[in-house]
Amino acid sequence: MNKAKAWRPHEMPTLLINRLARALLKPTDERLREVGISSSQLPVLVALKDGGKRTQKELADLANVEQPSMAQLLARMERDRLIAREASSTDRRSSLIFLTDRARQLLEPGRAVLRDIDQNVCAALSKEEKEVLVSLLQRLMASVTGEGND
Repeated sequence: MNKAKAWRPHEMPTLLINRLARALLKPTDERLREVGISSSQLPVLVALKDGGKRTQKELADLANVEQPSMAQLLARMERDRLIAREASSTDRRSSLIFLTDRARQLLEPGRAVLRDIDQNVCAALSKEEKEVLVSLLQRLMASVTGEGND
C-alpha cells in the first residue's frame, strides 16, 4: 500500500485531540459535579463571570451551540439557581441572563478543579513542552474558529 494513502489515525492531530477531549470529558464532569456545576455550563459561566448580562442568543453564539440547546441548558441552570433572568430594557421580547450569587461562589472551586485536572494531565510534559502545546492548540483553534485567543 502506498504510504501516502496509508490510514494512520494515531498520527492525525485532529483525531488525537478529539479522542483526548472525549477522554477528559467524563472525569472533568465528575469532578465538577462535586462542586455543583458541569462542563456543559462552562461557556455560560465564563461569559458571565465578571458580572455581565447577556441574552440567550449571545450565549448561544459564544458557546457555538444552537438556540434550542442553549435554552435547555439555561433552563437547567435556572432550575439549579445558577442563573437568573431580568427583562431587557431595550428589547421586550428578550431577557438578560446573569449569574446568581450561588454560581459566583462556585466559580473558584470550579477553577480549582480545572487547574488540578490540567496539572495532572500535563504532568507528563515539561514546562517548555506545555508552552509549545498551548501555542499550537491556540493556533489550531484560531484556524478553526477564525477568532483569536480568549
